[in-house]
Amino acid sequence: MRAAVFGVSDGLVSNMGLILGVAGADPQPAVVRLAGLAGLIAGAISMAAGEYNSMRVQSELLLRELRIEARELRRRPEHETRELAEIYEQRGLPADQAREVAEAMMSDPEVALEAHAREELGIDPQQLGSPPAAAASSFVSFALGALVPLIPWFVTSGTAAKLASLVLGVAAAVVVGWLIGRSTERPIARAIARQVLFTVVPALITFAIGSALGVGTD
Repeated sequence: MRAAVFGVSDGLVSNMGLILGVAGADPQPAVVRLAGLAGLIAGAISMAAGEYNSMRVQSELLLRELRIEARELRRRPEHETRELAEIYEQRGLPADQAREVAEAMMSDPEVALEAHAREELGIDPQQLGSPPAAAASSFVSFALGALVPLIPWFVTSGTAAKLASLVLGVAAAVVVGWLIGRSTERPIARAIARQVLFTVVPALITFAIGSALGVGTD
C-alpha cells in the first residue's frame, strides 16, 4: 500500500512537471507525448528498481538478524530462555509463569526463533516483504500517476491540452492526498493541500522555464 500510494504520487508530480515543462516550450503535440511517455517508462522502471533494491537489502538485513538469533539459540539456550522469560515478566506475567511460557517456547526451535524474533527483535519472520511484489507495485502505480497528465495529449493539443493536464493533475493530487491522509492518519485536508501544492508548483515552474526557453516548432 505504501509503495503504491507514493508511487502514484511520484509519477503524478514528476511527469506533470515534465509534460507541462515541455509543453511550455510550445513544440508539436507529438513532442509532448513522446516526452511524457519517456518520462512514464523511465520513471516507472527507476521506481521499480529502487523499490526492489530497497526491499531486497531490507530482507537480507532481517534474515541476517534471524540467523544471528538462531545461532544464539543453539549456543546459549539457557541464556535465551531467561531473556524470553524476562520479556514476558515485563509484559505483566508472574515470574514462574513467564519462565514456564519461555521454556515451552524454547522446546521447539522454530517456535523459539519466531518468539525471539517477534519479542526481542520486533521482526515477523513470515512477513519480511517481497522485493518483486514491491517492484511491480511501484512500477504500476508510478505509471498510473504519470499517465494522468499525459492523457489529454492523446485527444487534443495546445492550450486545451495544457489546461486539461493541469486540471486532471490537480484532481489526481486531491485523491492521492486523501489516500495519504487516510493511510497515515494525518489531517486529510492538510495532506490534500500539501499534495496539490507539491504537484502544481513544480509543474508551474517547469512550464515557466519551458515558456522562457521556447523551441518554436509549431
